[in-house]
Amino acid sequence: QVQLVESGGGLVQTGGSLRLSCAPSGSIFSINVMGWYRQAPGKQRELVAAITSGGSTNYTESVKGRFTISKESAKNTVYLQMNSLKPEDTADYYCNFIGGWPNERHYWGQGTQVTVSS
Repeated sequence: QVQLVESGGGLVQTGGSLRLSCAPSGSIFSINVMGWYRQAPGKQRELVAAITSGGSTNYTESVKGRFTISKESAKNTVYLQMNSLKPEDTADYYCNFIGGWPNERHYWGQGTQVTVSS
C-alpha cells in the first residue's frame, strides 16, 4: 500500500518560515492533483493549497501571498513553502494526492505538525 510521507513541520515563531515536503513511498501512476490540507484542534480539515498536473494552483484565502505550493513531477514530490507564519496557521498539515490507474483514488499522508508561537 503506497503512502505519502511528509516532512518539514516544526515549531516556529510568528513571522517565520517553514517548508513542507511530501513524496510517496512507492509508485503512483497518473497523479492529477497534489495538495496540502490542515486541521487545527477542534476544527474541520481544510484545503490549504493544491496544484494540478498542468501546474495550475489554488489557495485558501487566508494563505494567499504567504504560502507557495510547488512540485517536482519527476520525483512525484510536492512542497509547501510557508512564509510570514501566524499563530492561526498552527495545525496538523496533511499531504493529499489524487491519482492512480486504472482507478483514481485519494492518497493521504500521516500528517506533520506545524506550531507557530506568538
